[in-house]
Amino acid sequence: MRQGPMSLLLCLLLLSPLSHAEQTLSLAAGAQITELQQRLEASEKQRAALAEQLQTASREQDGAQLERLRQDNQRLKLAISQLQANTPQSPITDQQLWFLIGSAVALFSVLCGIFASGGHRRRRQWLN
Repeated sequence: MRQGPMSLLLCLLLLSPLSHAEQTLSLAAGAQITELQQRLEASEKQRAALAEQLQTASREQDGAQLERLRQDNQRLKLAISQLQANTPQSPITDQQLWFLIGSAVALFSVLCGIFASGGHRRRRQWLN
């Protein structure tokens, strides 16, 4: 007999248990894949339920915070209106007050200039 077919036969005999092992491994892997897919679906459902609970809780918390802020706003508006009612209104505004101060300073400086010159007119040398 030739050596070629004999070695080929020997190789085939050695590979047959490996192919059988691959089939059992592929069946076990397939079962594991389906189990993991089912666990993934369950986890996705649980995640969606928790996300919905979180949104509901945050909406309730936001609603409570919004209501509290509205109450504070109303309370502050009432306090502002009471303070405005209690303070007397001045007849002039700040802008008018600064105008009056500026005009008083200008008038005072003109009077100081008149009194400093001695009240008489002198001929200025630089006019020559």
